[in-house]
Amino acid sequence: MTADLSAASSFMAMHARVLDRRRFELLLGEADADSALAAVDGYRNPDGGYGWGLEPDLRAPESQPAGALHAFEVFRDIAPVTTPRAVQLCDWLASVSLPDGGLPLALPVKDARGCAPFWAQADPKVSTLQSTSFAVGAALRVAAFDSAVAAHPWLDRATQYCLTAIEAIGDSPHAVELSFAIRFLDAASETRQEAGALLDGLRRFIPAGGLLPVAGGSVDEVIRPLDIAPTPGRPARTLYDADVLATELSRLAAEQQDDGGWLVDFASYSPAAALEWRGYRTVAAVSVLKQNSAI
Repeated sequence: MTADLSAASSFMAMHARVLDRRRFELLLGEADADSALAAVDGYRNPDGGYGWGLEPDLRAPESQPAGALHAFEVFRDIAPVTTPRAVQLCDWLASVSLPDGGLPLALPVKDARGCAPFWAQADPKVSTLQSTSFAVGAALRVAAFDSAVAAHPWLDRATQYCLTAIEAIGDSPHAVELSFAIRFLDAASETRQEAGALLDGLRRFIPAGGLLPVAGGSVDEVIRPLDIAPTPGRPARTLYDADVLATELSRLAAEQQDDGGWLVDFASYSPAAALEWRGYRTVAAVSVLKQNSAI
């Protein structure tokens, strides 16, 4: 089965937020970088960080590490075009990093309406591998074509925090933490020699079928191989058998809904977030299928 791009385009036009519509257009070669940058600027704060629901289940206005992840995704989408917003975001991340170089899962919010409890109740005084690796992994993908980001001192310090934390990872890391650690190491392999050995060390946590159950998540919620390793030829792909990846590609195409979009299998914390995640997920699904010549 192959996905229906026309139906996906209709879904995005009818249901997705402007940012994801612009990202979708970029994916299809139908938009320019300025359009996507203008859309993500709507979530930017004067401090250089991003909030306002850029992470759909964290709707508070304050800048957050999770907002940084999604902003860097847009900055990666526009490659090889660069923007000064990226290095300004690095400045903000440096300003909120903790003494060990890590980032807390989330910073305090004044109004937690529409915010998932794990964001609203996070301890801002404790670094986590999850938040630091998702921000740094995305930043490293921008740094591959943006020399200002590559040279920023925050990136080197936060990268070292992640490498050290992964080396000391416990015997049963949470699936979300593990997934972002793998994605980080995949990106870090371009510049840090030790990333390859650390990635190989995480292989022991990947089951034969490649599915990582999410403890505490929705019933049957899992993180799938293509969520972690979407791009052919990358180091993270070595964690999965070829037949597992082929099955996952077929499954992904088949999961397109009658309205043209894709679903997520995790809980949302507001009606707006539920719909916004679908637009975000549809961009991701089409991107993965295109990268793997399956669309």
